[in-house]
Parts: sequence; structure tokens; C-alpha cells
Amino acid sequence: MANRVQDYGMDVVINRKLNAKYEPEAEREVIGWINALVPGANIQPGRENVYYSLRSGIVLIQLMESVLNQTPSLTPEAQRIRRPIVYSTMSAPFKQMENIEVFLNCAMAYGVPKASLFQTVDLYEGRNMAQVLNTLLQLGTECQRHGMRGPVCGPRPTYKNARQFTAEQLRSSEGIISLQAGTNKCASQKGMSMGGQRHIADIRCDNMTPEGSAVIGLQMGTNKCASQAGMSIGGQRHIADIRCDQMTPEGSAVIGLQMGLGQKQGANQSGMSFGGIRHIADGRVSEGSKEGASVIGLQMGPGQGQVASQSGMTFGGQRHILDSH
Repeated sequence: MANRVQDYGMDVVINRKLNAKYEPEAEREVIGWINALVPGANIQPGRENVYYSLRSGIVLIQLMESVLNQTPSLTPEAQRIRRPIVYSTMSAPFKQMENIEVFLNCAMAYGVPKASLFQTVDLYEGRNMAQVLNTLLQLGTECQRHGMRGPVCGPRPTYKNARQFTAEQLRSSEGIISLQAGTNKCASQKGMSMGGQRHIADIRCDNMTPEGSAVIGLQMGTNKCASQAGMSIGGQRHIADIRCDQMTPEGSAVIGLQMGLGQKQGANQSGMSFGGIRHIADGRVSEGSKEGASVIGLQMGPGQGQVASQSGMTFGGQRHILDSH
């Protein structure tokens, strides 16, 4: 029961939104056209009056009959409509809905697009009366298209206007700047030209001039438009590999803080020295002796897990790490 109440509430909201599109001007145009073509229709203004006058479908079929009789050139589909169009005068709901369905089929055969037709329940239940008016206006537009002799309604029809261009005309359009390239309130582009193509390339940058080196551009940053008068950034700053000279004799006796001295303890460096520079060099190694040439050192691998003695072994001259001066 609760679901039924909820669904009913949703239907009411939807119908209210659809009927909010109901336009009195479109209603005035439609009922004036129907009253002119259907004798005795006499539909009064107001959404409820239009709804009850058209609900049975009889007035709509009579309107369609009058339109077919006053149209000299009918479409092949409209010519196949059997006339006079038979309708039911019974008050049974399904009979009235059948009358509405007959009108919709005749309107589509006359030329009204299927997307412009209203649904049967839109009229019979009054769900979307705005769409009912749109369908009747579209029917009036098709009457104008087919040259109906009599009053019409709705907007004027649009006609196909195909154009054929020669190859020369298509080629001449290549030199025209289209509006997609930019316009300002439909300003004329007469005489404008784009010129040659613009390439994105790596352009050689010259060195900064002396005048420009003293100017700080806005790209370098600004603080709420503060004045930069008098400011200078000086010359250019280059990052290069600078040659380091050898340490002086005076500096060789000083241990810098970078070498680490336990600064937290406040140790004094007075009197400390680390002597001269110590170079690692390859000293000359003499050739191995004949006795040592026949001996395999342990560095080359012991023999099958045996603990070989190194007593009496030699591997040639000694390699020294020298202190160069």
C-alpha cells in the first residue's frame, strides 16, 4: 500500500512538471485552427477545456478528415487512408483510446514525424497536454508544406536546400579564414591574412646585455606589485669547473672542521697537524725469484681443503704505499 502511494505521488510530480510546459499562446493558436476547420467544435480556452474536448478523439479525427479533404497533393501514405475515417462515438475508454490511435496513425501518414507525436495516454489521461499541442502545431506545419487550401497553424516549414560546388570553388575556400579562427561580434575580416606558417624552433639566445643585466623581470617574482626601482642582479653567474691549486705549506698543517673533531665537546685544534700530503702510488715490483715462481700462494687457493703451510713462501718484491713529498 505504501509503494502504491509513493508511485502515485511520483506520477503527480511528473505530470505537474510536464504540464508546466503548457503554453497559453500555443493553445490559443491550436484551438482557433480547430474551431475554424471543425464545425461545431467550439473549444474554449483553458487546459481542462482542451483536455475534455479532445479526450474522446472524435474532434481530432474530424480535424484530420478536413485536412485531407483540403490538401491537393497528398503523400502516398496519406492517399492510402480510407475515407471517410471511421470512428466510434461510444464512451467506453478503450473505444476513445482507439479513436486517438487512429488520429495518430493518420497524422504520421500525412507527414508528421513520429518523434513529434504524443502518446495516447498523454491525451486520454491528461499527462502531457503540452505535447498534444506540439503535435497539432506540427500537423499545421505539414499542412503548409503540402499546400493545404484553408487556414493553417504552426511554424513555417523548412525545405531542403542542397548546394553543389565545383572543384574550383572548393579550392578557393582554402584561402579564407573561417569564423572559427576568431571573431568579435561579427566584425569583418576583410583583408586579413595569416601569412606564412609559424614554426616552433630552438632559437639561439644571445648573452644578456649590460642594460638588461640590471633589470629584474616580473618572471623572477613580485610581491603585490612592490617597486623594484634601484634593484640589480649584477652580471651573469656561470657554473664552471674551477682549477684547484695545491695546498700551501701553511694550510697543510691545519685540520678543517670538515674533517670532524667532535665540535660538541669544544675540542681545541691548537698545535694539531696531519703532516704532508699522502699519495697512494704504485711502487716498482721486482720480478719473482725462481724459487717463488714454483710456489702457489694461499691467495690462489689451497689444495683440496688441506691446511698448507706458508713457511718459506715468497711472491716477489714488495709493493709499497709511499709518502710522496
